[in-house]
Amino acid sequence: MEPPTSSRLNSRKRRKDGSGPNGATEMDGIPPKMSRRSLGLREPAPFSDEVEIDYSKPYIRVTYEEAMRGTPLDRPVRVYADGIFDLFHSGHARALMQAKNLFPNTYLIVGVCSDELTHNFKGFTVMNENERYDAVQHCRYVDEVVRNAPWTLTPEFLAEHRIDFVAHDDIPYSSAGSDDVYKHIKEAGMFAPTQRTEGISTSDIITRIVRDYDVYARRNLQRGYTAKELNVSFINEKKYHLQERVDKVKKRVKDVEEKSKEFVQKVEEKSIDLIQKWEEKSREFIGNFLEMFGPEGALKHMLKEGKGRMLQAISPKQSPSSSPTHDRSPSPSFRWPFSTKTPPSSPANRSRNESAVTYDISEDEED
Repeated sequence: MEPPTSSRLNSRKRRKDGSGPNGATEMDGIPPKMSRRSLGLREPAPFSDEVEIDYSKPYIRVTYEEAMRGTPLDRPVRVYADGIFDLFHSGHARALMQAKNLFPNTYLIVGVCSDELTHNFKGFTVMNENERYDAVQHCRYVDEVVRNAPWTLTPEFLAEHRIDFVAHDDIPYSSAGSDDVYKHIKEAGMFAPTQRTEGISTSDIITRIVRDYDVYARRNLQRGYTAKELNVSFINEKKYHLQERVDKVKKRVKDVEEKSKEFVQKVEEKSIDLIQKWEEKSREFIGNFLEMFGPEGALKHMLKEGKGRMLQAISPKQSPSSSPTHDRSPSPSFRWPFSTKTPPSSPANRSRNESAVTYDISEDEED
């Protein structure tokens, strides 16, 4: 299915009256939704000796211009890419993806060299040939796999597999006494270059393993592999076990340190929280204390009010100013017998009275 182009997406318009979903009409050119399905292949690519080829049709190579224009569906452009594909990684997959997308209609054939050829011309491999065949088979861009592929491509091999173009990176590949094993392919106009993925290769992966050999050897010993399987000497085996114990002790110490740091951090957080709460409570207590016992606090008003009530209870009630006043009768005075005079109220009057009393008595006696 062809992907929707930007012009089709930009041609959508909205209906003025707003009818339809999101205001769209049937004439807006909205592309229909695709059904959800798996984009990857469900089966591995077949081997070349398992594929039937119709030899009744003549083998006529297509030119580069014809391949770029697009060939009929029943005549895809047959592109061949070969390699060792040891420790199959993303760099291999990206190269095969480029080969698959060289032309609009491409049938990708991948050749994998055997262990015998690889060990003779390049060196020892980590994966054997069957493992490498299986790895390439399960790459989604591969349509067919050639086992025991030749190191140098001959015209007979190209004709047998009806190859139109050979895909490989453009860096000269010197091997088997030649400066570039693809030189004759380039001269024939059948070479289609691809780009290498920087930072990843089989040699890089092997270099990492060799550099960190002790780490991987210790890891595999811990996982149950024997020293014989890892080709590790007795002394190195004991050394790795000792290092493993030391690392465990270091890890425990580190875990204790981390836990202690977490505990201290939690204590600090708790203490800060408690201090903040204490400050809030102290402010609240001080505010309540000042509200009760401060200069203008409630206690002062209570004391003033109690003092006023106490004074009001102790002091007598005053008579109203509008009530009538009564003249108080003089207190009766004591009069001495035989005398019409009032008794003295002071010592001077008392002496006078005595003399007067004496006088009166004398006059009676004369009578």
